[in-house]
Amino acid sequence: MFFVDTLEFESLGNRSYLAGGAAAAVVIDPPRDIDQVIAAAARRGVRIAYVAETHVHNDYVTGGLELARVTGASYLVPAAAHVSFARTPVADGDTVDVDAALVLRAIATPGHTPHHISYVLETSYVLEQDGRGVAAFTGGSLLIGTVGRPDLVEPRLTEQLARAQHASAHRLAAELDDEVPVLPTHGFGSFCSSAQAEGDATTIGKERTSNDALTLDVDTFVQRMLAGLEDVPAYYVHMGPANAAGPAPVDLTPPRRADAGEISSRLAAGEWVVDLRGRMAFAEGHVAGSFNFEGEGKLATYLAWLIPWGKPVTLLADTPEQISAAQRELARVGIDRPAAAATGDPAGWVHEGERLASFPRARFADLAQVRERGDEVVVLDVRRDSERVGGYIDGSVHIPIHELHGRIGEVPDGTVWVHCAGGMRAAIAASLLDATGRNVVAVDDGFDAATDAGLPLASA
Repeated sequence: MFFVDTLEFESLGNRSYLAGGAAAAVVIDPPRDIDQVIAAAARRGVRIAYVAETHVHNDYVTGGLELARVTGASYLVPAAAHVSFARTPVADGDTVDVDAALVLRAIATPGHTPHHISYVLETSYVLEQDGRGVAAFTGGSLLIGTVGRPDLVEPRLTEQLARAQHASAHRLAAELDDEVPVLPTHGFGSFCSSAQAEGDATTIGKERTSNDALTLDVDTFVQRMLAGLEDVPAYYVHMGPANAAGPAPVDLTPPRRADAGEISSRLAAGEWVVDLRGRMAFAEGHVAGSFNFEGEGKLATYLAWLIPWGKPVTLLADTPEQISAAQRELARVGIDRPAAAATGDPAGWVHEGERLASFPRARFADLAQVRERGDEVVVLDVRRDSERVGGYIDGSVHIPIHELHGRIGEVPDGTVWVHCAGGMRAAIAASLLDATGRNVVAVDDGFDAATDAGLPLASA
């Protein structure tokens, strides 16, 4: 018998896997915080015999090196990857025995990176699929309905790697049966995916009929994929080098407690104070100068994308548990230690007698009424370029959220009504603008409601 357990990391849009038999298991592409992987193995009652990386990751800091050290497991890393630590190099065709009658086989699948390896779990149990693959861990190669993006390593290699992705997908489809589950690391919201996946699970057979890499000729596939690539999160540039050097163990002990005086001093020093509360609570009352990145949103992705790398960050939240969860998420992208943290009543985050700042929230219907009255307001769209192509409010200014911090000076004078597609990014943007003293209204509404409200739309 065998098992495959999935560990999901929604904020990053990634997955890790624990797979094995009765006594031993392998971990594929582990997260930085390895305690949950160890706990999953303990629940299964198995020893972690191997830790395997499909590639040197560009979007998060791996826990593989530390997990191998702690558990005594062999650390499998693609042989062609340039790393600065001892590991067991893996090349195309290499196999390891994970457990009785359970083998992990490496298949070279370059494309997402030049050195990318996929792993196929094979069993030789007579009563099962005698010598057949039972799971394909495809990392950033074949994803659900798409493939990993090829432009994260070196711009001059992008087209070459895109063509390699096409070939790698075809190799997997040729070597594996239709029933084999495809278990990628990326594609669940990760910007490492060349397009966002649809659905939660897939097989080789399903991908054979629906994935562009397997249904289109190579030239058409490459042209379409390269035309659809989104901007790369700024923090990605730090992830590959950190993983190649060998990440340090993560420290999740609670940060020091900050009082109102320390919060004020850190803001005055130009540091970031990040409020993790929901956007409604933040709009109603917050520390002036603080930024709102909801703990329940894509915290790690957007905070790491926007913050100047290495800038100290102080976290504010309702409870210590929210601080702990945020600290864990941020460690996965290399923001290891908050400078300080505070919880409880926001009134305690400011000096006695000092008032909390606030700004209004609204719907697209409210914006339509304001425009009908003839009020001159600035409408700021912070969606990505690909979203705006599908339609935008006529006369709106467009600055994607990940560019706003460096381009606030480009926002025209006047009250700014800021929107995105659903409200979360608009809340971030509103807090950035509010911190500079701008009058802002956060539109907390789905973009479809703009049409319902009668706002005129234009298209690119």
